[in-house]
Amino acid sequence: MEKLMRLIKDLSQIGGVSGDEGAVRAYIRGQLEGHCDMRTDALGNLICKKKGAKAPAHRLMVEAHMDEVGFIVTGITESGMLRFDTVGGIDARVIIGKPVLVGPQAVRGVIGTKAMHLQSAAERDEMPQVETLSIDIGASSKEEAESLVRLGDSGVWDSAFVSFGDGFVKGRALDDRAGCAIMIDLIQGDIPFDTTFVFTTQEEVGTRGAQAAAYEVAPDVAIVLETTTAADIAGVAPANQVCRLGKGPVLSVMDKGTIYDKGLVRFAMDTAKRRDIPVQIKEGVYGGNDAHAVHVSRSGVRTLAVSLPCRYLHSPSCVLKVEDIAATRDLTAALLGMEGPAPAL
Repeated sequence: MEKLMRLIKDLSQIGGVSGDEGAVRAYIRGQLEGHCDMRTDALGNLICKKKGAKAPAHRLMVEAHMDEVGFIVTGITESGMLRFDTVGGIDARVIIGKPVLVGPQAVRGVIGTKAMHLQSAAERDEMPQVETLSIDIGASSKEEAESLVRLGDSGVWDSAFVSFGDGFVKGRALDDRAGCAIMIDLIQGDIPFDTTFVFTTQEEVGTRGAQAAAYEVAPDVAIVLETTTAADIAGVAPANQVCRLGKGPVLSVMDKGTIYDKGLVRFAMDTAKRRDIPVQIKEGVYGGNDAHAVHVSRSGVRTLAVSLPCRYLHSPSCVLKVEDIAATRDLTAALLGMEGPAPAL
């Protein structure tokens, strides 16, 4: 687990907003040299073919996305402030006053807005709009700001990876660098069957990388490693908590983009029970992930999502529990041992 947690920490500190995943991909490549055959496609997906002890009965793909939500610079004011927009689904309420890193030079900045005492009563009662905010990088003029950043540069949260409490970790971009780390860990070891692992791009803006990758790989069965929103926090009724930290990986039956293969869900549940791995079913039909694109590729792909429960998703402080990470890694490894006929539907 120490190696896996180190991978997650390293990956969480690398900027990789949707469409700008190059640094994440380079790190992953470095970790996988000599462990598999790798190629990068036109959308930046890293496609890794790992040789197993023998060929499986069904072509298998395991997938996680490299990109994270973040920001894109859309303008620079005469006073040196940066106008920006969000990339992916970010609640504007979580970004005010947060530190960020902008562009390839990782220029430090702070997202600011009008002080409360200067706001009207109506402004104080409304959710802030992103177009009213700006990134302050400490520049005194447009010219100074332009010497540090360019239009189109990406921005990410400036948030450290830390351990806290009883086995919790928090950090930026754990959605879905934790899934990427699990795949790296598996590729670095021995697997029973030939498997294609894919690190995809642009999940946060519409599962675009997965669409291209699934078409090329043409799997029969796909396992999507993800994170999913856990709401086991104060103020949320138990019936609305969806999933909970400390209860193991989350298997989805249906979300807003996919109805998952029921045979694979049962197979995963049975495998977890047989291996004494804790597992939970997502309690509700919410969200979506790369499975949305994968399961309808070509003539269809039997698809399963295995997700880590994560608090405060798409914020500077995603929170996971170490025991869930271990269980998700163990369940995925067990599922990679699948052979023979597909589970009955």
